[in-house]
Amino acid sequence: MSYKRWIFVAIFLFGVGVAFGLSTPTGIARLISEDIAALKELAGLLASLPLALVVVIIFTKNALALLLSFVFSPIFCLLPILTLTINGWLLAFVSVIVSQEKSIGFVLAGLLPHGIFELPALILGEAAALSFGTVVILALFKKERRNLLLPSLKQNLRYLVVALALLLPAAIIETYVTPLLLT
Repeated sequence: MSYKRWIFVAIFLFGVGVAFGLSTPTGIARLISEDIAALKELAGLLASLPLALVVVIIFTKNALALLLSFVFSPIFCLLPILTLTINGWLLAFVSVIVSQEKSIGFVLAGLLPHGIFELPALILGEAAALSFGTVVILALFKKERRNLLLPSLKQNLRYLVVALALLLPAAIIETYVTPLLLT
């Protein structure tokens, strides 16, 4: 399957997560209120650090998530599938709650500046993970597919590098620009 199709698969999985997030009752937020409180505490901790360090932490966290998803993708592509759907669900669910408490403009100001880079990075990176994981799985069961492993790895590593490169401006914008828009 061409990489372009894997992009569409990744977008579809992310969209499934968004649909679930939009349809999740907001009353569920009470069940995860401890998690939300922990995230607020983490945000407060990050706010006390030098901004350059915050950029490094955000970039490292996001890059590590993509890399782990790619490395473990041969295990039935579970990690890329979960990453896409859970991120879509979380983005939509939190956006609904925040838009009810603040406004849709507040949500957009908080997401769009860095999301322009971060969401394509997520889609590109996870599409590469899905593509590579599928080739590895097929190669395990069909000997004639084993010759596709190295070319697939090389091609998908290129896409992964592009995704990782997109995460850097996303982390910089998330650290320096987004807080200015939310105050």
